[in-house]
Amino acid sequence: MTQPTPINRRNFLRMGATLPIAATVLPSLATSAFAAPPAAAGVPAVGYIDVPANVALLNINEYPSGPTQAAVDIMHKMAVSGNRYYMNETSKFNGELSAYHDLKPGYLTIYAGSTEVLHFTTLAFTSPTRSLVTADPTFEQTWRVAESNGAKVHKVPLKADYSYDMKAMVAADPNAGLYYVCNPNNPTGVPVKRADIEWLLANKAPGSIVLVDEAYIHFSDAESVIDLVGKDKDLIVSRTFSKIYSMGGLRFGYAMARPDLTAKLHFYNVNAMSTTAIQCAKIQLADKQLIPLRKQAMADTRDKTFTWLAKNNYAFTPSQTNHFLLNVKQPGAPVVNALAHHSVMVGRTWAAMPNWPRITVGSPSDMQSFQSAFLEVMQLPDGKMNALTHPYPHLLNQHAC
Repeated sequence: MTQPTPINRRNFLRMGATLPIAATVLPSLATSAFAAPPAAAGVPAVGYIDVPANVALLNINEYPSGPTQAAVDIMHKMAVSGNRYYMNETSKFNGELSAYHDLKPGYLTIYAGSTEVLHFTTLAFTSPTRSLVTADPTFEQTWRVAESNGAKVHKVPLKADYSYDMKAMVAADPNAGLYYVCNPNNPTGVPVKRADIEWLLANKAPGSIVLVDEAYIHFSDAESVIDLVGKDKDLIVSRTFSKIYSMGGLRFGYAMARPDLTAKLHFYNVNAMSTTAIQCAKIQLADKQLIPLRKQAMADTRDKTFTWLAKNNYAFTPSQTNHFLLNVKQPGAPVVNALAHHSVMVGRTWAAMPNWPRITVGSPSDMQSFQSAFLEVMQLPDGKMNALTHPYPHLLNQHAC
């Protein structure tokens, strides 16, 4: 693919007006973390997208507001050219994004969301003779793909402090095809120490690959390991614009690895991206205020929720992201159903922690709705709660996030 003139992370953020197509709309810096238009803006009626207007969506780790106004403006401009493929825009932004991360050409591939990265990596490096090793609980995408690939899946329990047990992961299979690390972890929201990832890379067998999923890293103080990709480690790092950049429905993610590893992912597919998604990502990447503002706003809302939960004697995981696990002191699935009857959608549970449903951190008003509903639900008799079914089954997607 044709690459632009090399740039680095520092001057990338100074070149907003020079970026292709995006030059028509200068990146406007957000004045607040929730300054973006609401996600449903412009839709003729909320029912058109089949989501009730009064429901707080705290179930699949979405950011509670949409892309920034500048990003929405450029997407409107691009929508009228939706009949054109503009395939070269993917190639150009691939080079710009590589430069942003100080990576050489050939070390980054753009995909329609990071789920594709996890899927193709698992296909490429697991088999009936090469296992997958993960923490438990964690995001299950790699579990499902490995099992479909005939690979054995080793699920290693988290430590008591919700950290990864890297020594136990290596012991589970010293010759595993793939070790999956989600940093910070989904669903706990707890960061993984960089030193632990470095230990895993140093102590795994030659030829084993480490996949580090950094989908939620922007919300946290976790240290990225992207620089180790540039040092040609046996490492693949995935990133996404689905979370803090509010592009879950627009689908934009990417993989970073040395070229011989990315080539194995390319075997399964590399497609031209939606030009609208490319321009949305480009505008928001150049907005230097977006991440710090949204990170702080999310932390403030999350910490207020934690203070309220602690006051009411409910335990939760010490998350640094936009989601956490909550101990409801009983099987979590009926609580999830009951909350939906109070117009609050929350996430699922994991088999390793069945009493701990995952809660996405939404806007301050979303979390007020959650608090009110949660108090009412937890006062329901067990018999009444267990008899409830989910009122919005069409919105359930156990494989979403």
